[in-house]
Parts: sequence; C-alpha cells; structure tokens
Amino acid sequence: MKRLLTIAAAISLSIAPAFADDTIRIVGSSTVYPFTTTVAEQFAKKTGAPAPIVESTGTGGGIKLFCAGAGEETPDAVNASRTMKKEEVEACAKNGVTTTEIVIGIDAIVLATSKDSPELNLTTKQIYQALAKYVLVDGQFVENPVQNWSDLSPDLPNEKIEVLGPPPTSGTRDSFVELVLEKECKAAIKEAELKLSADDEKKFCKSVREDGAYVEAGENDNLIVQKLQANPSAVGIFGYSFLEENTSTIKGASINGVAPEYDAIAEGKYPVSRKLYVYFKNEHLDSVPNMKEFIEEYKSEEAIGEDGYLVDKGLIPLK
Repeated sequence: MKRLLTIAAAISLSIAPAFADDTIRIVGSSTVYPFTTTVAEQFAKKTGAPAPIVESTGTGGGIKLFCAGAGEETPDAVNASRTMKKEEVEACAKNGVTTTEIVIGIDAIVLATSKDSPELNLTTKQIYQALAKYVLVDGQFVENPVQNWSDLSPDLPNEKIEVLGPPPTSGTRDSFVELVLEKECKAAIKEAELKLSADDEKKFCKSVREDGAYVEAGENDNLIVQKLQANPSAVGIFGYSFLEENTSTIKGASINGVAPEYDAIAEGKYPVSRKLYVYFKNEHLDSVPNMKEFIEEYKSEEAIGEDGYLVDKGLIPLK
C-alpha cells in the first residue's frame, strides 16, 4: 500500500499544472493581452525562465482578482486598458495591495466592419446618437428611438444598427463610454442649457443601449472579428491592434474625418484613443522569481520603444 501511495503521489506531481506559485500570473484586459503575451514569450526565450501565464479576463474582472489580496492564490499583475478607478485603488489598499504602474503605450478604440461592407464615416456625435441608451429630444432625455444608421444621416447606410462590443467589465468599454458617449452627452446638455444632478448626468450619459442595437460580445475581441467577417451589416468595437492584425478581412471606420491609422493615432489626431497599462503587485516582487526581471523587459526600449517588437503587434509607443 505504501508503494502504491508513493507511485500515486509521483503521478500526481507529474500531472500538476505547470503554473505554480513560482510562475508569474497576469490577468486582465483583452486589449493588452496580446502585448503582454508577446513580452512573456520574448522573456522566456531570452532568459530560459518559465513564460508568465497570461489570462484574458477583462480589465474590471482582472483588477478585482488582482486587488483581492497578496499571496500565491492571487495574480501577480493585471493588464488594464484604462487607469484604476478610485474604488479599485481603495479595494487594493484595503486588502494590503500596492502597485507599480507601467504605461506601455497608446491604443485607439476603433469601429470596424467587414471588407465587404460600405465605407463607414462617422462623427463622435453620430456614434453617441446611435449607441446611447438615452438621447435628448426637444430638451428631454428619452430612450433612444434611432433604428437605422441612415436615421442619423442620409449619407450613412440604410442598415439596422448592430454593434458588437465589449461588456461592462471591459476597460475598452469604459474608455469608449468616457471618450464618446459621455463627452457628447455633456456637450448636448450644455447646448440645451439643462441643469442635471450628478446622479441624473451619470444615468443619462454613461448608459449604453440594451435594446439589441448594441450587442455585448464578450471579452474575446478575436470573436468579434470573426463575427464581422460573417455579417457585413455588423460593426465591431475593439482596440486598434485587432484591426491591424486582421486588415485582410476587416476595415476601420473614419471618425470625425480621421481614419484609424498608426500615424494619426500616434500624433493625437484620431479622436478615440487612450493609454494602456500593466500594474504589478509590489508585495510579490521579492517572493515570485523573475518578476523584477520581467518588469524590466516590459519597460525596455526593445519592447515598447519606437522600434520595439510590440510595434509589430499594433502597439503605438509613447512619445
């Protein structure tokens, strides 16, 4: 019996998962995921150390896991397509978590369609009017009545609005709401000379349609790309890198007359762009092997510089 138990223990060890507490574990943003995965692969090739395990959970979900505490059951780092919110910083602090933040570069949020679709040229105001849950009509907020793109302008396709986008846990969605819906909503309120409470402004300016015009397509941006290929009438929302990786099958819409192209984004001309982040857990720096070295690799010019290997993946470096 003792011999059988020893054999069983050996078998158990042999099939144990490769990611133990000595392997860096990173969760978070689907937008930052391909960049961090590439750095992990490069780091493993250079050093011979285990490649960090990278999981795409969405920014919000990843930060929740990251801020739950310190110890081997919690992630060592989190990818984020936005900065941490005040309540997230407070949750981290409450659970004894402090962070080292790296800004890895710039990303644009694009609206894309199939290569077989008509060219799409939109303004941020039209995007707001198409996707906000509430819009102003005769000085009053009402549930969005717009059905087709052509309802907004005769120059737009006479097609039903169907936009595939990220869920509420996504940093890309948070940034999209802030940069487009909230901004245009506040402009409309100012133009109409309305006075709203902070709660009403949040309700009317941060809500996305729930009537089928906007479809939550999950955290897998590659899945949205595939759905666009199958449905020429649909529009997808995701980070620029996914457009860059799939130019043979999809194309980006121009926003405010600017196409989502590398130079326009880098020069600040494209109107819907944001910085990307990775947060590392300070409490794990000394206990998780290779973590400090991995941070140095990620911060290096070779990775995120103007000629860095992440540029080939669609990352736009800081200037």
